[in-house]
Amino acid sequence: MTTTLTPDQLEEFGNELDAIRQRVIADLGEDDAAYIRDIVKKQRQFEIAGRALFYLPPAWPLAVAALSVSKILDNMEIGHNVMHGQYDWMGDPGLSSRMYEWDNVCPSEQWKYSHNYIHHTFTNILGKDRDIGYGVLRMDEDQKWHPYYLGNPLYAVLLMVFFEWGVAMHDLEVENLVAGKRKVSENKALHRGIMRKVKRQALKDYVLFPALTGPFFPLTLAGNATANLVRNIWAFNIIFCGHFPAGVATFSEEECEDESRGHWYYRQLLGSANITGSPLFHLMSGNLSHQIEHHLFPDLPARRYPAIAPEVKALCERYDLPYNTGPLGKQLWSVASKICRLALPGRSRSHDPEPVVEPALAA
Repeated sequence: MTTTLTPDQLEEFGNELDAIRQRVIADLGEDDAAYIRDIVKKQRQFEIAGRALFYLPPAWPLAVAALSVSKILDNMEIGHNVMHGQYDWMGDPGLSSRMYEWDNVCPSEQWKYSHNYIHHTFTNILGKDRDIGYGVLRMDEDQKWHPYYLGNPLYAVLLMVFFEWGVAMHDLEVENLVAGKRKVSENKALHRGIMRKVKRQALKDYVLFPALTGPFFPLTLAGNATANLVRNIWAFNIIFCGHFPAGVATFSEEECEDESRGHWYYRQLLGSANITGSPLFHLMSGNLSHQIEHHLFPDLPARRYPAIAPEVKALCERYDLPYNTGPLGKQLWSVASKICRLALPGRSRSHDPEPVVEPALAA
């Protein structure tokens, strides 16, 4: 991989990040355990409140809001982070990455392979990281243009609205089936697992809980669908702002051969972007607003990222490396611009808008 650092600097850069990681691991304890248990408690309280308010039709907007918050907390700050193994050290079966199942049509076992292994191992390597465009979108200039990509903005909107379904279908590699690069038989086991989870989620949100509210069945069904939609839109935007704003780098497979630990950290840093915001915003994003810290330390409890971030920023400044971060509005605009721009052929990297980058020691 071509870098701005010498091999010795890369090794030292990696050692300094390893030191941060080891210090946090040594400090994990009751505060972290109490935090995640409190978040789980609040998520359940929001879900109970949302389900109960569906019995009061005038309170429908409040019911949807409470259920939306519950689903966002379940997927972002709890599900995503627990399934990364961030709380395995607690020995709590309810917070174990091996046992946790989230409120999402994508089976947790499948997600852990496609996200924890594929995406986090091969972050932003074209041809290896299938999160680049999710097999649907053109999100990098090095993806060969095809007339199909004229629909890039439309596909992005559809993926956002049906995001949990897009994540569930991710591993089926439909685009490779269409291209003849994958056999239908290779998807049989995956398909069975997805259908089991889809049936379970559909029964819960669109049959059981609506039926429990009797004459309010249609309102409850619509409320559950709306809460899922809110969660989908929120999760899509947070995740896309983590890897696709201007200034985020992608890499070729050849560049990453024989990658050292320092190179790996370097790639994770340049392949991610943060979003600035309030503590509540960070909580609701599952702390994926600290996508850089998450990709450097995916198995550290996400609540630690805000405290680690200033050290990572300072490290970037010392090594003269970019630290891509900015407000949600700017990152969203940057991502939307890229989606629209890459729908068209013949646009080179020189047309990229300026990356959203803050000085390393700012904030």
